[in-house]
Amino acid sequence: MLLLAAGRGSRFGGPVPKAYLKLAGRTLLANSAQRLVQAVATTATVELIVLVHPDDRATHLADCMADLRTLVAHSAALRIVDGGATRQESMQRGLAACSRDIDFVLVHDAARALVPIAATRACLLAAQRHGAALLAIPAPDTLKRVVGDRVETTVDRTGIWQAQTPQIVRRELLQRAFDNALATGFQGTDDVSLVEHLGEPVVVVPGSPTNVKITRKEDLPLAEAILAAELA
Repeated sequence: MLLLAAGRGSRFGGPVPKAYLKLAGRTLLANSAQRLVQAVATTATVELIVLVHPDDRATHLADCMADLRTLVAHSAALRIVDGGATRQESMQRGLAACSRDIDFVLVHDAARALVPIAATRACLLAAQRHGAALLAIPAPDTLKRVVGDRVETTVDRTGIWQAQTPQIVRRELLQRAFDNALATGFQGTDDVSLVEHLGEPVVVVPGSPTNVKITRKEDLPLAEAILAAELA
């Protein structure tokens, strides 16, 4: 499990990097880790590799390490790795840090702290069958392509899904996808887009509308309300 927490969260703003914001008294990072472990930890070897910004190690990360260790104790081996300048580079560093006997790589954003446990388990089963899978939900709203402040056209949303994480890929397939991306200069906007660029199939597993990504300030009270209503 690669848990991405190296971003700065510039759209959210404020002095605390997004992964270390508190949700129900616990950091987004710790909430995500707890739910991921609950979803996928089995008798098989499970590693939790947290990709962090180097500047956070002695401050924000240090403050929540005890919580992280407690959450994953006896369920997953915990490893902290410095992330890269981009999401793709962070994923590459996390992949390189995986033990050799790891068969599948799960990638998740720490900012999605309400990991849907049942859907994540279904996503893992789909990846085992097909090689690559992601959580996603059908786009619910009318979509507009806008240039400047003017609508250029309405986009047909038939077959359009909004990607979420976790995204899970067979390790050797993900490595081939990274190698191909490097050779072709491709930068993906999410994890399975590298597999798509390779020309390999990716299966969609229905995610959840409650699997919100904390991006803006108003997203945090929304996540709090979802937890309070026991919808996640």
